[in-house]
Amino acid sequence: MANKQSADLRTLETPALWDRLDEAGRELMDIRFRLATRQSDNTTQLLTARRQIARIKTILTEREGEE
Repeated sequence: MANKQSADLRTLETPALWDRLDEAGRELMDIRFRLATRQSDNTTQLLTARRQIARIKTILTEREGEE
């Protein structure tokens, strides 16, 4: 069973998923920058952002296979 985050992403249209992917990529870069400059100590944000990107890419790949 997919978790709630995946279920929420699956309800979005493909162009909206691409927008979310861009947004998540920018967020990941921001988190990496904050960690590198020691402005943040929360390393779990990095893992969360990477997982979010993986979820989105997985859904996009599944949809690509359906077409």
